Amino acid sequence: MAQESPKNSAAEIPVTSNGQLEDSHEHSFNRDLKRSLPVGLGLSETKITSHGFDSTKEGVVEAGPFPGSSASPKSSVISPSSTAASRLAGQGCDLIIPTGGRAQQKSGPVVLADEVKNPAMEKLELVRKWSLNTYKCTRQIISEKLGRGSRTVDLELEAQIDILRDNKKKYENILRLAQTLSTQLFQMVHTQRQLGDAFADLSLKSLELHEEFGYNADTQKLLAKNGETLLGAINFFIASVNTLVNKTIEDTLLTVKQYESARIEYDAYRTDLEELNLGPRDANTLPKIEQSQQLFQVHKEKYDKMRNDVSIKLKFLEENKVKVLHNQLVLFHNAIAAYFAGNQKQLEQTLKQFHIKLKTPGADAPSWLEEQ
Repeated sequence: MAQESPKNSAAEIPVTSNGQLEDSHEHSFNRDLKRSLPVGLGLSETKITSHGFDSTKEGVVEAGPFPGSSASPKSSVISPSSTAASRLAGQGCDLIIPTGGRAQQKSGPVVLADEVKNPAMEKLELVRKWSLNTYKCTRQIISEKLGRGSRTVDLELEAQIDILRDNKKKYENILRLAQTLSTQLFQMVHTQRQLGDAFADLSLKSLELHEEFGYNADTQKLLAKNGETLLGAINFFIASVNTLVNKTIEDTLLTVKQYESARIEYDAYRTDLEELNLGPRDANTLPKIEQSQQLFQVHKEKYDKMRNDVSIKLKFLEENKVKVLHNQLVLFHNAIAAYFAGNQKQLEQTLKQFHIKLKTPGADAPSWLEEQ
């Protein structure tokens, strides 16, 4: 039942004795509530009060006049039952409070400014691009081996790369032989040292051959000492050549492999662009040709960059190789010549010239005081 007065409008909501809203009046409540509120009245002007759950009074909605009218504003009062209050609270409307009072709270869906990317889709896209690139490169390699496809060749650079690979094999052979010589010389020095100790022991126990055993003991000990000096020079030579072969040259060859991969990709996309240019040009093929042109330009720039990197590294490698091998070959020659000539002073001077320090046996082991 709805009642109207000159001052206010009220809507009565009949409820049952147990506080439940009647089903027949569920839809009419919202309609009467909207009709009772004047135009322009916001929810911020409405005051909601509720009686106890056990109250049998009907809910009453009171609304004051619009703020722009001449009548004095009155606070609106809503006094619904417990069920009506719960239904009002459960409505999907937003509650907005002016900035002069309390904080604002709005309900509704949350919209993100930036679209969240799906990691699975990103990985799938990366796999798709990798698969397409691998297919193109594999097709290019097979075409080159079968003699059907064309390849880009830099004659000068390819010749330098072939020389480098050939030299690396030869240097590896020298390194292997020098390591064998070092192992054999170490065994010989160890045998000479043991032989010198045996001669010295016999010289003390055999009075008749004391001098003869003594001469041989001194000779073997001197040979063992010179052998250790020569062994230090050979090991230094091995370490320097090993660094040159397995680090410096290997690093350059790694750049060469990257250059060759870039060259294959460049030729693969160049072939695709040539095939598209030979075909018809229409609305369907023009976007493909433009995309292929962009990919071709990207791989062309990568190929040019890698070619320049290889040229620079080959130049620096050649300069470094000449300097390193010059010093090491002089060291190896002087040490071998002085050893077999029996020139101990010359052998020691050679090691000092190249700042080689011999390791005393057991020098690396800590003393018993340091172990405590």
